[in-house]
Amino acid sequence: MKAWVINGEQGIESLELVEREVPKPGPGEILVRLWANSINYRDLSTIKNVRARGILEPRIPNSDGAGIVEDIGDGVTAFKKGNRVVGTFFQDWTSGPIHDDAMASALGGAIDGLLCEYAILNESGALPIPDNLSFEEAATLPCAGLTAWNCLIEAGQARAGQTALLLGTGGVSIFAQQLARASGIRTILTSSSEEKLDRAKALGAKDVINYREHPDWEKKVMEMTDGRGVDLVVEVGGAGTLEKSIAAVRLGGRISLVGVLTGGQIDPTSIMRKSITLQGIYVGPRDMFARLNAALSHNDIHPVIDATVDFQDAKEAYRMMERAGHFGKIVIKI
Repeated sequence: MKAWVINGEQGIESLELVEREVPKPGPGEILVRLWANSINYRDLSTIKNVRARGILEPRIPNSDGAGIVEDIGDGVTAFKKGNRVVGTFFQDWTSGPIHDDAMASALGGAIDGLLCEYAILNESGALPIPDNLSFEEAATLPCAGLTAWNCLIEAGQARAGQTALLLGTGGVSIFAQQLARASGIRTILTSSSEEKLDRAKALGAKDVINYREHPDWEKKVMEMTDGRGVDLVVEVGGAGTLEKSIAAVRLGGRISLVGVLTGGQIDPTSIMRKSITLQGIYVGPRDMFARLNAALSHNDIHPVIDATVDFQDAKEAYRMMERAGHFGKIVIKI
């Protein structure tokens, strides 16, 4: 089979297309013929910092993939040959709080990922693809889709009638916009692009802010909420935007923190004085993924795919991510 591997410290140029034997599933495992893969900022960051993170090389990158069960190991009962499946980001996190074994089972980091033609997954590390989704759409779910669901609905506890602030138009924020619309949650979304803001409004964003025109966008958020602030912020920027997010959230509000895109330092005083709940989000477990899939099926939500790249051109998908011009998700067709 063909597989992309990280081999070296040259960032995207460290990716090599190699030949490997098709693996065989052991007890409790399934062999999946992958048909689609999607890229996240985490995957780009991993490639650029592979040795700093202590990742063994050569490592197959990327956590997100979908395909068809080609073979099953002894004892597997949840799947059979021919089933359409999507992998889970963490192969050993089925439910409950995150734990050390889960951290050691992250695809494309601690263990080989899914930028390849065939892969072994744990029986408990896969889910059926919702009937309304294609392989390409399903491949966008394990990291960005589940992170958005966790940020907004599970850890975020946002409910109909509340207001959420979404930063940017990457995979997590656009998934959050789609889920918010289906849940009756008002959104305020930021971007530096008027074209992207128009696309966000078409997806149901109630209010939008061009942060180049309004660099103090937290003040604009307060105006849009009559001085109250939003109930929840899906914070994908990191330290460089967190101070503004703190200023934009209401007293007793919540911030779901997933971003590491910007650097900086934070004075925690405002978090304390406003009684804000600041929750770090690192994807989520399998049972939460199943609830996301049920919501996508019930509301017939289709992920927004901005670009699709052929498998042999996978490096271009990383360059697109690096340029940060995408809206929604970038998919690699295998």
